[in-house]
Amino acid sequence: MKIWDIVIVGAGPAGLAAGIYAGRSQLKTIILDQMLPGGQLLITEFIENYPGFYDGISGFELSEKLRIHAEKFGTLIENSQPVIAVNFDGELFNIKTENKELKGKTLIWAAGSTAKKLNIPGEAEFVGRGVSYCAVCDGAFFKDRIVAVVGGGDSALEEALYLTKFASKVYLIHRRDKFRAVKLIQDRVKKNEKIEPILNKIVVSINGTQFVESLTLKDTQTGEITELPVDGIFIFIGNEPNVAPILHLVETTEKGFIITDEEMKTKTPGLFAAGDVRHKPLKQVVTATADGATAAMSAAKFLEEKEG
Repeated sequence: MKIWDIVIVGAGPAGLAAGIYAGRSQLKTIILDQMLPGGQLLITEFIENYPGFYDGISGFELSEKLRIHAEKFGTLIENSQPVIAVNFDGELFNIKTENKELKGKTLIWAAGSTAKKLNIPGEAEFVGRGVSYCAVCDGAFFKDRIVAVVGGGDSALEEALYLTKFASKVYLIHRRDKFRAVKLIQDRVKKNEKIEPILNKIVVSINGTQFVESLTLKDTQTGEITELPVDGIFIFIGNEPNVAPILHLVETTEKGFIITDEEMKTKTPGLFAAGDVRHKPLKQVVTATADGATAAMSAAKFLEEKEG
């Protein structure tokens, strides 16, 4: 079995940046991902705060540039390879996917995160029939329809703005009395006539027959229950880190994010973490790529010191 110098799990911006730096260091490097390269970039319509792209760039275009850059330096990228288990024997990492096994001298975990669920009645039943976690993926299905967005951060407000391209009306539901998004995005929301904020409310059930027809809302201050007719609901309440296969090899915060030092090292020698899966104050594309670059160089240094 071939032994890789660096195995990278996750082909989002962190994993691809790690692949660029690892490949450029002439290390035998492979990136595994359960989807296509790009990660959450693929469901991001437009990015306007990535340094150098002052006119903005689409998530798809940026992911393609990162992929091509990584492959230019010899990094192999394999799609449709979800990792289901990782074991460490003290020398090598054994990585199992659904249909193959790999061994690596080092491992960079950049598997990102998954959208959190509301875990309320009707949510699971109506996924794909009015319930969505991706406006870019599903927004076009709601042309001239009424939809709701749940959340109060940057992602929720940005997705609400995106949905106004298609929907006739967008309700923006948040459990608190004010949004958490940056002021620039909040100002854009306030100026958009299609968006109606609904504050101090939570969704307690999603209702319908074949498709979503309404939401049951509860006032967080008074407890009052109301019904809101909608054709769809988009949920953006944060993300959960994808750490299950390496949970026994790392330390995490209470919320499950991996704890590393500034060199992206975890508690296991040779195991590094990068991107949204890592505990850090700012989760953006630019910080993910920085994490990936740091992790790759730390892995290269680890190999150099270990192998003399």
